[in-house]
Amino acid sequence: MRILGIDPGLRTLGWGVIESNGPRLSHVANGHCCSDGDDLGERLLSLHNQVTEIIEAYAPDQAAIEQTFVNKDGAGTLKLGQARGVALLTLAKAGLPVGEYAPNRVKKTVVGVGHAEKEQVMHMVKLQLPGCAPKGADAADALAIAICHAYYGAAAQRQLKEKRA
Repeated sequence: MRILGIDPGLRTLGWGVIESNGPRLSHVANGHCCSDGDDLGERLLSLHNQVTEIIEAYAPDQAAIEQTFVNKDGAGTLKLGQARGVALLTLAKAGLPVGEYAPNRVKKTVVGVGHAEKEQVMHMVKLQLPGCAPKGADAADALAIAICHAYYGAAAQRQLKEKRA
């Protein structure tokens, strides 16, 4: 099963694709989408177009995205939510089932502690996906989100599919 993980952001959206074959995980690709444009609408459209290209290029079976956390900067949280909404819309438009995970759950799954630093996440992603060279912290976070989905969400999706059959 191929899983696309997304770490949403308005300026930089991290993405990572992994292959899950039972307990075995392997790295497929990773990177980041940088929004461009003069206003918010153009930047969001830019992210939509780039995520669409990733879906077309790597043909994931499922997707996973980080849930929005509320911080002290309300305007920043709102912008992050808008970028996340565009990513969710793009995934839904592609017909992908999507798992959503809290940042602490992703970190606990990949690192073992829920308040891990970005460097720790990067290190553990490299250990769990041999040969992987994340193209920055956002890409490493996206790969971690995909790993979390491989452990929790993918199994639930398979069970749901089997019940329907």
